[in-house]
Amino acid sequence: MRQSQKGSLMSSKIYVGNLPYSVTDASLKSNFAEHGTVSSAKVMMDRETGQSKGFGFVEMASAEAAQAAITALHGVSVDGRSIVVSLARPREASSANSGSGYSATGYQAAKRSDVGYGTGGFGGGRY
Repeated sequence: MRQSQKGSLMSSKIYVGNLPYSVTDASLKSNFAEHGTVSSAKVMMDRETGQSKGFGFVEMASAEAAQAAITALHGVSVDGRSIVVSLARPREASSANSGSGYSATGYQAAKRSDVGYGTGGFGGGRY
């Protein structure tokens, strides 16, 4: 029982990108409310300037409502900008081990194919 409830909570959070700076928490919530009950809606703001960062997150009451909103709103034009609507990825996965730095397996450099030795001719890697 608890497992399935947790699963539906995870999949009811939606990432909304490419938002015009005119969008507020309230307008974001009202746009998504047409597709189901909205638990929360937050436009991410820059701490220093107080201006919108152009993306936000909406949490729907159910995974079904989230899927309906994604289907209906992805690619819709808002103030001339085509918005991106998709399931939000968990925060831990993107920031915990980004591919460089120290970890349990030791130090490892970032895995970048465009930088390295032996591929840029004389003098080592290309930048």
